[in-house]
Amino acid sequence: MSIVCKVVETKKDLKAFIDFPHDLYKDDKNYVPEIYIGQRSMFDKKSYPYYKHGDACLFLVYRDKTIVGRIAAIHHPLYNEYHSSNAGFFGFFDCINDVGVAGILLEKARQYSLKKGYTTLMGPTNHTTNETAGMLIDGFDSPPMIMMTYNFPYYVDLMEKNGLQKEMDLLAYYVTPQKVEKKSLALSDAINARLKTKGIVVRKISVHAIEKDAAMFEEIYNNAWEKNWGFVPFTHEEFVYLKNDLVRIIQPDFVYVAEKNNKPVGFMICIPNMNEILIHNKRGRLLPWGIFRLWFGKSKIKTIRVLAMGVIEGYRKQGIEAVFMSNVIKEALKHNITGAEASWILENNTEMNQSLLNAGAKVYKTYRIYSQSLV
Repeated sequence: MSIVCKVVETKKDLKAFIDFPHDLYKDDKNYVPEIYIGQRSMFDKKSYPYYKHGDACLFLVYRDKTIVGRIAAIHHPLYNEYHSSNAGFFGFFDCINDVGVAGILLEKARQYSLKKGYTTLMGPTNHTTNETAGMLIDGFDSPPMIMMTYNFPYYVDLMEKNGLQKEMDLLAYYVTPQKVEKKSLALSDAINARLKTKGIVVRKISVHAIEKDAAMFEEIYNNAWEKNWGFVPFTHEEFVYLKNDLVRIIQPDFVYVAEKNNKPVGFMICIPNMNEILIHNKRGRLLPWGIFRLWFGKSKIKTIRVLAMGVIEGYRKQGIEAVFMSNVIKEALKHNITGAEASWILENNTEMNQSLLNAGAKVYKTYRIYSQSLV
Protein backbone atom coordinates (compact mmCIF):
# COMPACT_ATOMS: atom_id res chain seq x y z
CA MET A 1 0.00 0.00 0.00
CA SER A 2 1.70 3.18 -1.19
CA ILE A 3 1.05 6.65 0.20
CA VAL A 4 2.15 9.69 -1.79
CA CYS A 5 1.79 13.41 -1.00
CA LYS A 6 1.64 15.66 -4.04
CA VAL A 7 1.73 19.43 -4.51
CA VAL A 8 -1.21 20.76 -6.53
CA GLU A 9 0.33 22.18 -9.70
CA THR A 10 -1.97 21.57 -12.67
CA LYS A 11 -5.60 22.35 -13.49
CA LYS A 12 -6.31 18.63 -13.17
CA ASP A 13 -4.76 18.63 -9.69
CA LEU A 14 -6.82 21.65 -8.66
CA LYS A 15 -10.03 20.03 -9.89
CA ALA A 16 -9.19 16.95 -7.83
CA PHE A 17 -8.43 19.15 -4.79
CA ILE A 18 -11.80 20.92 -5.08
CA ASP A 19 -13.79 17.75 -5.77
CA PHE A 20 -12.31 15.54 -3.04
CA PRO A 21 -14.83 16.60 -0.34
CA HIS A 22 -17.73 15.61 -2.62
CA ASP A 23 -16.48 12.02 -2.58
CA LEU A 24 -15.55 12.07 1.10
CA TYR A 25 -18.99 13.31 2.23
CA LYS A 26 -21.13 11.63 -0.43
CA ASP A 27 -23.14 9.68 2.17
CA ASP A 28 -23.49 12.54 4.67
CA LYS A 29 -26.97 14.08 4.48
CA ASN A 30 -25.76 17.35 6.03
CA TYR A 31 -22.93 18.02 3.60
CA VAL A 32 -23.36 21.07 1.34
CA PRO A 33 -21.16 21.13 -1.80
CA GLU A 34 -19.28 24.37 -2.42
CA ILE A 35 -19.93 25.95 -5.83
CA TYR A 36 -17.14 24.70 -8.06
CA ILE A 37 -16.54 27.91 -10.00
CA GLY A 38 -16.38 29.86 -6.73
CA GLN A 39 -13.81 27.48 -5.28
CA ARG A 40 -11.77 27.58 -8.48
CA SER A 41 -11.73 31.39 -8.34
CA MET A 42 -10.43 31.28 -4.76
CA PHE A 43 -7.26 29.55 -5.94
CA ASP A 44 -6.62 31.81 -8.93
CA LYS A 45 -3.42 33.55 -7.91
CA LYS A 46 -3.76 36.10 -10.70
CA SER A 47 -7.20 37.42 -9.76
CA TYR A 48 -8.14 36.45 -6.20
CA PRO A 49 -7.42 39.47 -3.94
CA TYR A 50 -5.87 37.43 -1.12
CA TYR A 51 -2.92 36.53 -3.34
CA LYS A 52 -1.91 40.17 -3.70
CA HIS A 53 -0.48 40.00 -0.19
CA GLY A 54 -0.51 36.30 0.76
CA ASP A 55 0.18 32.88 -0.64
CA ALA A 56 -0.77 29.23 -0.23
CA CYS A 57 0.49 25.82 -1.28
CA LEU A 58 -2.03 23.02 -1.81
CA PHE A 59 -1.32 19.36 -1.11
CA LEU A 60 -3.11 16.09 -1.88
CA VAL A 61 -2.38 12.73 -0.27
CA TYR A 62 -2.96 9.62 -2.36
CA ARG A 63 -3.22 6.03 -1.14
CA ASP A 64 -2.85 3.61 -4.03
CA LYS A 65 -3.79 6.39 -6.47
CA THR A 66 -6.95 7.29 -4.52
CA ILE A 67 -7.12 10.71 -2.83
CA VAL A 68 -7.46 10.35 0.93
CA GLY A 69 -6.74 13.89 2.12
CA ARG A 70 -6.08 17.51 1.23
CA ILE A 71 -4.71 20.63 2.92
CA ALA A 72 -3.58 24.18 2.13
CA ALA A 73 -0.49 25.58 3.83
CA ILE A 74 -1.11 29.31 4.11
CA HIS A 75 1.28 32.27 4.24
CA HIS A 76 -0.58 35.31 5.61
CA PRO A 77 1.90 38.12 6.34
CA LEU A 78 -0.81 40.76 6.96
CA TYR A 79 -2.07 38.77 9.95
CA ASN A 80 1.39 38.67 11.47
CA GLU A 81 2.02 42.35 10.80
CA TYR A 82 -1.28 43.31 12.42
CA HIS A 83 -0.88 41.07 15.48
CA SER A 84 2.92 41.24 15.80
CA SER A 85 2.84 37.45 15.69
CA ASN A 86 4.69 34.73 13.83
CA ALA A 87 2.06 32.24 12.69
CA GLY A 88 1.62 30.10 9.63
CA PHE A 89 -1.84 28.78 8.82
CA PHE A 90 -3.53 25.75 7.36
CA GLY A 91 -6.94 25.44 5.76
CA PHE A 92 -9.11 23.54 3.29
CA PHE A 93 -8.42 20.46 5.40
CA ASP A 94 -10.32 17.28 4.58
CA CYS A 95 -9.24 13.76 5.38
CA ILE A 96 -10.38 10.19 5.78
CA ASN A 97 -10.56 8.88 9.35
CA ASP A 98 -6.87 8.10 9.59
CA VAL A 99 -4.57 9.83 12.08
CA GLY A 100 -1.53 8.94 10.00
CA VAL A 101 -2.87 10.51 6.82
CA ALA A 102 -3.88 13.62 8.76
CA GLY A 103 -0.37 13.70 10.20
CA ILE A 104 1.17 13.70 6.72
CA LEU A 105 -1.04 16.63 5.70
CA LEU A 106 -0.35 18.64 8.85
CA GLU A 107 3.37 17.97 8.57
CA LYS A 108 3.33 19.54 5.10
CA ALA A 109 1.72 22.64 6.63
CA ARG A 110 4.29 22.65 9.44
CA GLN A 111 7.24 22.37 7.07
CA TYR A 112 5.84 25.08 4.79
CA SER A 113 5.39 27.39 7.79
CA LEU A 114 8.86 26.66 9.14
CA LYS A 115 10.39 27.52 5.76
CA LYS A 116 8.60 30.88 5.97
CA GLY A 117 10.17 31.42 9.39
CA TYR A 118 7.00 30.91 11.42
CA THR A 119 7.02 29.49 14.94
CA THR A 120 3.32 28.62 15.30
CA LEU A 121 0.77 26.81 13.14
CA MET A 122 -2.90 27.82 13.33
CA GLY A 123 -6.07 26.80 11.57
CA PRO A 124 -8.21 25.95 9.85
CA THR A 125 -8.76 29.22 7.98
CA ASN A 126 -9.76 29.28 4.32
CA HIS A 127 -7.67 31.46 3.54
CA THR A 128 -8.17 33.99 6.36
CA THR A 129 -10.54 34.68 9.23
CA ASN A 130 -12.35 37.05 6.87
CA GLU A 131 -13.40 34.01 4.86
CA THR A 132 -14.59 30.64 6.20
CA ALA A 133 -12.79 29.53 9.33
CA GLY A 134 -12.93 27.03 12.14
CA MET A 135 -13.47 23.29 12.53
CA LEU A 136 -16.90 22.12 13.65
CA ILE A 137 -16.59 20.43 17.06
CA ASP A 138 -20.23 20.47 18.20
CA GLY A 139 -23.55 20.63 16.36
CA PHE A 140 -23.30 17.94 13.71
CA ASP A 141 -27.04 17.28 13.51
CA SER A 142 -27.88 19.89 10.86
CA PRO A 143 -26.32 21.28 7.67
CA PRO A 144 -24.08 24.35 7.87
CA MET A 145 -25.43 27.76 6.99
CA ILE A 146 -24.08 29.67 4.01
CA MET A 147 -20.36 30.50 4.25
CA MET A 148 -19.85 28.24 7.27
CA THR A 149 -17.68 25.14 7.45
CA TYR A 150 -18.67 21.52 7.96
CA ASN A 151 -16.71 18.37 8.77
CA PHE A 152 -17.00 14.93 10.32
CA PRO A 153 -16.86 14.59 14.15
CA TYR A 154 -13.67 12.53 13.90
CA TYR A 155 -11.73 15.59 12.71
CA VAL A 156 -11.37 16.64 16.36
CA ASP A 157 -9.52 13.39 17.04
CA LEU A 158 -7.31 13.92 13.99
CA MET A 159 -6.25 17.32 15.33
CA GLU A 160 -5.67 16.32 18.94
CA LYS A 161 -3.76 13.11 18.16
CA ASN A 162 -1.46 15.14 15.93
CA GLY A 163 -0.61 17.53 18.75
CA LEU A 164 -2.86 20.51 17.98
CA GLN A 165 -4.67 22.28 20.79
CA LYS A 166 -7.53 24.72 21.13
CA GLU A 167 -6.67 28.32 20.33
CA MET A 168 -10.16 29.86 20.19
CA ASP A 169 -13.77 28.69 19.89
CA LEU A 170 -16.22 30.39 17.55
CA LEU A 171 -19.92 30.20 18.39
CA ALA A 172 -22.98 29.97 16.16
CA TYR A 173 -26.30 31.04 17.67
CA TYR A 174 -29.76 30.07 16.46
CA VAL A 175 -33.03 31.84 17.06
CA THR A 176 -36.56 30.99 15.97
CA PRO A 177 -38.26 34.35 15.27
CA GLN A 178 -41.71 32.98 16.13
CA LYS A 179 -40.51 32.12 19.66
CA VAL A 180 -39.08 35.53 20.53
CA GLU A 181 -41.10 37.14 23.30
CA LYS A 182 -43.12 40.18 22.26
CA LYS A 183 -41.96 42.07 25.33
CA SER A 184 -38.38 41.82 24.06
CA LEU A 185 -39.41 43.44 20.78
CA ALA A 186 -41.31 46.14 22.65
CA LEU A 187 -38.25 46.86 24.78
CA SER A 188 -36.11 47.33 21.68
CA ASP A 189 -38.70 49.78 20.33
CA ALA A 190 -38.19 51.85 23.47
CA ILE A 191 -34.41 51.63 23.04
CA ASN A 192 -34.76 52.74 19.42
CA ALA A 193 -36.79 55.76 20.49
CA ARG A 194 -34.11 56.67 23.04
CA LEU A 195 -31.39 56.36 20.39
CA LYS A 196 -33.25 58.80 18.17
CA THR A 197 -33.15 61.41 20.94
CA LYS A 198 -29.35 61.07 20.78
CA GLY A 199 -29.34 61.57 17.03
CA ILE A 200 -28.73 57.88 16.29
CA VAL A 201 -30.90 56.44 13.54
CA VAL A 202 -31.10 52.77 12.57
CA ARG A 203 -32.30 52.23 9.02
CA LYS A 204 -32.41 49.67 6.24
CA ILE A 205 -29.97 50.08 3.39
CA SER A 206 -31.38 51.79 0.34
CA VAL A 207 -32.38 49.62 -2.62
CA HIS A 208 -31.55 52.52 -4.93
CA ALA A 209 -28.19 53.31 -3.33
CA ILE A 210 -26.99 49.85 -2.41
CA GLU A 211 -23.46 50.45 -3.71
CA LYS A 212 -23.12 53.66 -1.70
CA ASP A 213 -24.45 52.08 1.47
CA ALA A 214 -22.27 49.01 1.01
CA ALA A 215 -19.20 51.24 0.78
CA MET A 216 -19.84 52.38 4.37
CA PHE A 217 -19.36 48.88 5.69
CA GLU A 218 -15.67 48.62 4.86
CA GLU A 219 -14.70 51.42 7.23
CA ILE A 220 -17.11 50.30 9.95
CA TYR A 221 -15.94 46.69 9.77
CA ASN A 222 -12.28 47.56 10.00
CA ASN A 223 -12.98 49.86 12.96
CA ALA A 224 -15.55 47.77 14.83
CA TRP A 225 -13.54 44.54 14.76
CA GLU A 226 -10.04 45.99 15.16
CA LYS A 227 -9.49 44.69 18.72
CA ASN A 228 -11.02 41.25 18.19
CA TRP A 229 -8.95 38.09 18.38
CA GLY A 230 -7.87 36.91 14.94
CA PHE A 231 -9.05 40.06 13.17
CA VAL A 232 -7.29 41.24 10.05
CA PRO A 233 -8.52 44.35 8.19
CA PHE A 234 -9.97 43.77 4.76
CA THR A 235 -7.87 45.20 1.98
CA HIS A 236 -9.99 47.34 -0.31
CA GLU A 237 -9.70 44.74 -3.08
CA GLU A 238 -10.86 41.97 -0.74
CA PHE A 239 -13.82 44.02 0.42
CA VAL A 240 -14.91 44.84 -3.14
CA TYR A 241 -14.66 41.16 -4.10
CA LEU A 242 -16.84 40.12 -1.15
CA LYS A 243 -19.27 42.97 -1.73
CA ASN A 244 -19.76 41.97 -5.36
CA ASP A 245 -20.61 38.43 -4.24
CA LEU A 246 -23.02 39.53 -1.52
CA VAL A 247 -24.85 42.14 -3.58
CA ARG A 248 -26.15 39.29 -5.74
CA ILE A 249 -27.99 37.65 -2.86
CA ILE A 250 -28.67 40.18 -0.09
CA GLN A 251 -32.19 41.37 0.64
CA PRO A 252 -32.30 45.03 1.76
CA ASP A 253 -34.95 44.18 4.38
CA PHE A 254 -32.26 42.30 6.29
CA VAL A 255 -29.38 44.78 6.10
CA TYR A 256 -29.18 47.71 8.52
CA VAL A 257 -26.92 50.64 9.20
CA ALA A 258 -26.80 52.88 12.30
CA GLU A 259 -25.89 56.54 11.78
CA LYS A 260 -25.16 59.46 14.05
CA ASN A 261 -25.73 62.73 12.20
CA ASN A 262 -25.41 60.82 8.89
CA LYS A 263 -22.09 59.27 9.97
CA PRO A 264 -22.20 55.44 9.96
CA VAL A 265 -21.42 53.95 13.39
CA GLY A 266 -22.63 50.37 13.00
CA PHE A 267 -24.12 47.85 10.62
CA MET A 268 -25.72 44.44 10.43
CA ILE A 269 -25.85 42.17 7.37
CA CYS A 270 -28.09 39.13 7.10
CA ILE A 271 -28.04 36.92 4.04
CA PRO A 272 -30.43 34.23 2.84
CA ASN A 273 -29.20 30.74 3.60
CA MET A 274 -28.49 29.64 0.04
CA ASN A 275 -27.32 26.31 1.43
CA GLU A 276 -30.98 25.26 1.51
CA ILE A 277 -30.66 25.10 -2.27
CA LEU A 278 -26.98 24.20 -2.67
CA ILE A 279 -27.35 21.06 -0.56
CA HIS A 280 -29.17 19.55 -3.56
CA ASN A 281 -26.54 20.73 -6.05
CA LYS A 282 -24.52 17.66 -6.96
CA ARG A 283 -20.75 18.19 -6.75
CA GLY A 284 -21.15 21.98 -6.70
CA ARG A 285 -21.89 22.35 -10.39
CA LEU A 286 -24.34 25.04 -11.48
CA LEU A 287 -24.93 23.49 -14.89
CA PRO A 288 -27.18 22.22 -16.23
CA TRP A 289 -29.79 22.50 -13.44
CA GLY A 290 -28.08 24.17 -10.50
CA ILE A 291 -28.49 27.68 -11.86
CA PHE A 292 -32.25 27.16 -12.15
CA ARG A 293 -32.45 25.88 -8.58
CA LEU A 294 -30.73 29.05 -7.39
CA TRP A 295 -32.88 31.34 -9.52
CA PHE A 296 -36.24 29.84 -8.63
CA GLY A 297 -35.43 28.64 -5.14
CA LYS A 298 -34.25 31.88 -3.55
CA SER A 299 -37.78 33.06 -2.75
CA LYS A 300 -38.51 29.80 -0.90
CA ILE A 301 -35.59 30.02 1.53
CA LYS A 302 -36.76 29.89 5.14
CA THR A 303 -33.56 30.58 7.08
CA ILE A 304 -31.08 33.45 7.18
CA ARG A 305 -27.61 34.01 8.57
CA VAL A 306 -26.46 37.10 10.44
CA LEU A 307 -23.16 37.40 8.61
CA ALA A 308 -21.79 40.45 10.39
CA MET A 309 -22.87 42.87 13.09
CA GLY A 310 -20.62 45.54 14.51
CA VAL A 311 -20.70 48.90 16.24
CA ILE A 312 -17.65 51.15 16.46
CA GLU A 313 -16.14 52.01 19.82
CA GLY A 314 -17.88 54.89 21.54
CA TYR A 315 -21.33 53.76 20.43
CA ARG A 316 -21.43 50.34 22.05
CA LYS A 317 -23.58 49.43 25.07
CA GLN A 318 -26.22 51.92 23.94
CA GLY A 319 -28.63 49.35 22.54
CA ILE A 320 -27.81 49.59 18.83
CA GLU A 321 -27.11 45.84 18.65
CA ALA A 322 -30.47 45.09 20.31
CA VAL A 323 -32.30 47.26 17.79
CA PHE A 324 -30.51 45.51 14.92
CA MET A 325 -31.59 42.10 16.23
CA SER A 326 -35.14 43.22 16.90
CA ASN A 327 -35.53 44.72 13.43
CA VAL A 328 -34.28 41.53 11.80
CA ILE A 329 -36.63 39.38 13.86
CA LYS A 330 -39.59 41.58 12.89
CA GLU A 331 -38.67 41.34 9.21
CA ALA A 332 -38.17 37.59 9.55
CA LEU A 333 -41.71 37.26 10.83
CA LYS A 334 -43.02 39.27 7.87
CA HIS A 335 -41.12 37.06 5.41
CA ASN A 336 -42.08 33.78 7.13
CA ILE A 337 -38.46 33.07 8.03
CA THR A 338 -38.39 30.15 10.47
CA GLY A 339 -34.81 30.41 11.74
CA ALA A 340 -31.78 32.69 11.90
CA GLU A 341 -28.16 31.92 12.69
CA ALA A 342 -25.74 34.53 14.03
CA SER A 343 -22.18 33.42 13.36
CA TRP A 344 -19.49 33.31 14.10
CA ILE A 345 -19.06 34.96 17.49
CA LEU A 346 -15.82 34.74 19.47
CA GLU A 347 -16.32 32.89 22.75
CA ASN A 348 -14.65 35.82 24.58
CA ASN A 349 -16.83 38.51 22.99
CA THR A 350 -18.89 39.03 26.13
CA GLU A 351 -20.98 41.94 24.87
CA MET A 352 -22.07 40.27 21.64
CA ASN A 353 -22.74 36.93 23.29
CA GLN A 354 -24.93 38.61 25.89
CA SER A 355 -26.81 40.61 23.25
CA LEU A 356 -27.67 37.42 21.38
CA LEU A 357 -28.73 35.61 24.54
CA ASN A 358 -30.93 38.58 25.43
CA ALA A 359 -32.56 38.29 22.00
CA GLY A 360 -33.52 34.69 22.71
CA ALA A 361 -30.75 33.03 20.68
CA LYS A 362 -28.97 29.88 21.83
CA VAL A 363 -25.59 28.40 20.92
CA TYR A 364 -26.18 25.42 18.63
CA LYS A 365 -22.85 24.94 16.85
CA THR A 366 -19.26 25.46 17.98
CA TYR A 367 -16.22 25.80 15.73
CA ARG A 368 -12.60 25.69 16.82
CA ILE A 369 -9.35 27.24 15.68
CA TYR A 370 -6.39 25.05 16.63
CA SER A 371 -2.75 25.94 17.15
CA GLN A 372 0.58 24.21 17.64
CA SER A 373 4.05 25.45 18.48
CA LEU A 374 6.65 24.70 15.81
CA VAL A 375 9.70 25.30 18.00
